[in-house]
Amino acid sequence: MNAPLFLTFLRILAIPILVIILLSRFRGQEVAAFIIFLLAVFTDMLDGFWARQRRQITTIGQLLDPTADKLLIVSVLICLVGTHVVPAWMAVVIVGREIAVTGFRAIASSRGVNIPASPLGKIKMISESVTIGLLLLGENVLGPYYLLAKIGLWVTVAAAVVSAAEYGIRHGRAVLSD
Repeated sequence: MNAPLFLTFLRILAIPILVIILLSRFRGQEVAAFIIFLLAVFTDMLDGFWARQRRQITTIGQLLDPTADKLLIVSVLICLVGTHVVPAWMAVVIVGREIAVTGFRAIASSRGVNIPASPLGKIKMISESVTIGLLLLGENVLGPYYLLAKIGLWVTVAAAVVSAAEYGIRHGRAVLSD
């Protein structure tokens, strides 16, 4: 197993630990959840960088990396909905976008069309990661700066909708035409 793949497995293993922390109540819970989420996001950036730089891109890595990313985001969003931090409809929009774009890319791939991540998709991912990090820290830790998390949630929802539409507009004809 190469180093990038190992980091992806670490990210997957961090998810149940993060979920347990999010659904527990103990002193420092917010900071613990934030640190684990931050480490998971960091491994996501690092594994892709290492895989490209060291030319260690593998088929299993190409499958597991985006799967680990989606599992991380979806797991945290579900927990944040369950703890009444994120409105369910917002989580549905964000998760729905992930499912739709993943399906769209799968159809494109089956037709020999490669759809790279778009700049809007990357903006969505960055806003999503920063916002989730802030939401995990919570109002008790952030105080008045928690408003940034709430604003970030709206930015993430907007970026999710706009980036999904962009994929459809930019690649729809090539992918969906018979």
